[in-house]
Amino acid sequence: MKNFYLYLVFILISVQVNLFAQNVKNKDNYTYQVREEEGDLNHDGKMDKITVDMDIVDETRPLRLRIFLSQPNGKLTLAVSSTKIIEPQYPVENQGKHSEYQIPNFFIEKGILRMWSEIKGGNITYDFKYRDGNFELIHVKKLTHDTSKGYIDEYTVFTETDFNLITGLRTETDDVSGSGEILSKRKKTVLIRPLPKIQDFKFSDKKLY
Repeated sequence: MKNFYLYLVFILISVQVNLFAQNVKNKDNYTYQVREEEGDLNHDGKMDKITVDMDIVDETRPLRLRIFLSQPNGKLTLAVSSTKIIEPQYPVENQGKHSEYQIPNFFIEKGILRMWSEIKGGNITYDFKYRDGNFELIHVKKLTHDTSKGYIDEYTVFTETDFNLITGLRTETDDVSGSGEILSKRKKTVLIRPLPKIQDFKFSDKKLY
């Protein structure tokens, strides 16, 4: 009988520990809002909203993008939630050091959700368009420079990459800082099908474009 009670106590403790662990896991720690933007994304004439929130409990400070779409009743409904699209402020591989990049900016312009991010040696802009219930990546624009001196001067060469994912045309243009002179221009066709969806998009995908 004594062993039975000990066994019962063990079971109860195990259940409580599992419930506690599940509650911690399910708790929403993305409580600090760092971005908010409003605009019409689903082309119904009503205001939709995007937010970027930070998890202030996790030491890597991950970020979550959420997209809320307007409904016929006037309310907003969560359509997309992603923690993969934005790099944490303190990536695990940096061992406690900041990523050195600012949190991306988001804009809603003419029904397009635009994401502007810093990258090594420049910046990159992604355009997502709402179609058939998904936000698809339709355009990427990237600007980088070749300097390794820590500053830009009149000899710095800039490379602008323009990638239209709908047509598949990818163009790279090199020019010297402020001169307006085109040094080189390269074009090729790269078809990506199906078009990448925002819920599947990862911040590391910048290397693909």
